[in-house]
Amino acid sequence: MSAMRDALRDYLATRRALGFKLVGDGSGLSSFVAFLDEAQAEYISTALALAWAQAPTSVPPARWARRLEYVRGFARYCAAIDPRTELIPVGLLPFEYQRRAPYIYSDKDIEALLLAALALPAKDGLANHTYHCLLGLLSVTGLRISEALNLTLDDVDLVEGILTVRSSKFGKSRMVPLLTHPLIT
Repeated sequence: MSAMRDALRDYLATRRALGFKLVGDGSGLSSFVAFLDEAQAEYISTALALAWAQAPTSVPPARWARRLEYVRGFARYCAAIDPRTELIPVGLLPFEYQRRAPYIYSDKDIEALLLAALALPAKDGLANHTYHCLLGLLSVTGLRISEALNLTLDDVDLVEGILTVRSSKFGKSRMVPLLTHPLIT
């Protein structure tokens, strides 16, 4: 089965060279190739791909669909090398991931968080105030935690009331107005 492992290595190298990270997909595909080795399969079949994708019974069906999705891409690649490889049809596991509805914190929730932050033991004398300020900043700006943690003094304009968030999601930058809130002192 070294031919399948070689194909996987080449497939992952090609995809990564194109900019794909393939961290989870790469380890999943390694698991799939090990599954094929154990089954002594010489090529990818739809039946084996489905069996592997649905093997972890404790995960939701959306996870099965995701596992089958990255095997489908690998199978397309392998079909160019070995014509016995079956192309896996789309829609065999038609489960889509459902994003959870976000929890919207009420003013009461925010107040409780801010008070709890101030009540933290101050090991170095500033931790509780740092968390209080961080939570307050997040609550009035809607910043992502990584954006708030990456702010520098140059990103803050208190005169204009503007934060400049640099290289955020998708490498974009934006300006965020600082709003006041009655719970933030």
